[in-house]
Amino acid sequence: MLIGLDAIPLTELKTGVGHYTFELARALAQLAPENEFELSYPSTYPPLDLAGDEVTPRVSRGEVAPPPNARRDEAAAVHSSRNEEALTSLTNLKLARVQVGPLGRHWWSIGLPRYIRRRGIDLFHGTNYDVPLRKRCATVLTVHDLSLFTHPETHRPASVRRARRRLPLMLRTANVIITPSASVRRDVIERFGVSTDEIFAVPEAARTVFTPQDNEETEPIRRRLGIKDRFILAVGTLEPRKNLRALVQAFEIINSSSPGHDLQLVVAGGKGWLTEPIFAEVERSAVKDRILFAGYLNDEELRSVYSSCLLFVYPSLDEGFGLPVLEAMQCGAPVIASRIPSLSEVAGDAALFVDPHSVEDISAGIVKLVNDDEARKRLSHAGLKRAAEFSWERTAQMTLEVYRTALERFARDRS
Repeated sequence: MLIGLDAIPLTELKTGVGHYTFELARALAQLAPENEFELSYPSTYPPLDLAGDEVTPRVSRGEVAPPPNARRDEAAAVHSSRNEEALTSLTNLKLARVQVGPLGRHWWSIGLPRYIRRRGIDLFHGTNYDVPLRKRCATVLTVHDLSLFTHPETHRPASVRRARRRLPLMLRTANVIITPSASVRRDVIERFGVSTDEIFAVPEAARTVFTPQDNEETEPIRRRLGIKDRFILAVGTLEPRKNLRALVQAFEIINSSSPGHDLQLVVAGGKGWLTEPIFAEVERSAVKDRILFAGYLNDEELRSVYSSCLLFVYPSLDEGFGLPVLEAMQCGAPVIASRIPSLSEVAGDAALFVDPHSVEDISAGIVKLVNDDEARKRLSHAGLKRAAEFSWERTAQMTLEVYRTALERFARDRS
């Protein structure tokens, strides 16, 4: 059987959806060697050479490509080296950049359905909210979260309009739907009236690279990044949903109540959208000299900062799963997370939960853990145990079961 997966999320520096796409594809190929798996994307995107010197990021129309950066080039080379090893060791996992013309560039409506028929794909998995609009094969759709509907103010208006127009259509088109958590599954059912037997919650996992490191091992990377010995860490694309303005304000409260503290706030993540209020908040902050935006970090860098932070804070307003929480736990970091359904589901009893809408509650949670060594140790131990309950092998096993259901539904609908 030939199974296609959407590779468009891999055309940029990987964040949550990109990691999900790649790790799932690799785990599926390892678990089901009798099947062929193909990561497909149209030629309207630059070549994605997972076995080359770097992954070429896509530059959106009207935007300017970022200037060269030696550390980012090094990071890309490290990633591509690992990707090369991952793909070349799996003969049943291929990458396909599909040549498309003026009509085929309309990928989801024309180009992909044509390619599916020509290539003989049995099932296509849209890993990022989209599936082919013509039913040439069985289709599975992953819906990561509904923040475009629940928190539209945290997204660009054009993205919100597109989601409201397009997601209901995709939900009707797909044979089966996947969500990363039971809470998102409930939200999709309630908001869109999807039948309960058409949608499945399939949890994700932290990547195996994330393991605890000693402080001595992390020191070279921390020094290079400008990170001090005692720091609070936040990780995620810089965008309003991550609630970083509230974290900065909470950090200010901590500073005003304990002006002699030596804490640093480190935010790791690439620049997303609607970031002006975040940077404006930092610029007028009395503690701006203690706040470091480290930018997009590669896995080695992330592993080091997860392992050496005093604690990890994830104050997001809305999440489908919250991979950074598991990544931090898997490195032994004590975790503070938003008290929202998806993060409560993922973290279990291995995190300290705070109200993301209350700056005072966030600051109180941070102070509580900063001043309690034993509480941090307990959370670190609990987090390691919790993260061990998740794996990409389990994700792949559950996804294969969903594929079987989708194939059965597609065959039944055609008969």
